[in-house]
Amino acid sequence: MNIARSDQQIFINITMKEGRTTQKKQALYARIAELLEQNAAIRPQDVIIILTENTQENWSFGNGIAQLAREESDS
Repeated sequence: MNIARSDQQIFINITMKEGRTTQKKQALYARIAELLEQNAAIRPQDVIIILTENTQENWSFGNGIAQLAREESDS
């Protein structure tokens, strides 16, 4: 991708529920890189972000329950 990285590169993994637009994701990537440059002196070229989306039934917020999962019918 022709990006000159330094030995200071960082990887950021984000897991979130699906549904955001590509524009929102791009804005998130840009803002993360901007804030890291401003507040931690990390070059934007060294910020690698991996976003993983999944569906709401893949989340449990405690008690071993998938609180957002929809009941499946037996038909």
